[in-house]
Amino acid sequence: MEELSFKHIYGKRTLIIGEVKTGKTKLTAKLLDEAIEMVSPKDITAIDLSPTIIQEVGRTLSKYTNNVSKVRYLFPEVVRAPRLEGKSRDEVLSLAERNRLVIEPILRSYLINPSKVLFINDLSIFLHSGSVETVIECMEKGSTFIANSYYGRSIGSDKGSGINRKERAALKTLFNHINLLIKL
Repeated sequence: MEELSFKHIYGKRTLIIGEVKTGKTKLTAKLLDEAIEMVSPKDITAIDLSPTIIQEVGRTLSKYTNNVSKVRYLFPEVVRAPRLEGKSRDEVLSLAERNRLVIEPILRSYLINPSKVLFINDLSIFLHSGSVETVIECMEKGSTFIANSYYGRSIGSDKGSGINRKERAALKTLFNHINLLIKL
């Protein structure tokens, strides 16, 4: 894939998907760094949904760029990794719901006070239990949307909870609302 830059996706809705450890967050951070050069930082929001308990998957944007301190950077204090942490169907569902409960107010606050540019890191975490319509609303509020999401098989079993199926269906719905899909 040729080098993707923010100037190519400015004014578009972009979704970056792929397996674990394919560079989704690193690319998103690079695009954020470039965005700050083109757009006033006050017009940029970055919402970080990366798991905070399990470090084997997902990294926060702040691990890749210090520029998160220059934009409106929103994140829940604790985000769980339901498939990796949950030991049973009910525990996976409980963790996914707990994530939805801490993420939804952040998305709602964005909807009340949107910015021209929105970045979302690790969108799949919200899609386990949250509404894809809320994400679409957020996407439509600004002129530029960049999000990344796990889209693979390596994380494995959802212990019969159905979150794998829900996540994939939500992402496929989002595919119909974006201009550019980047598969890593």
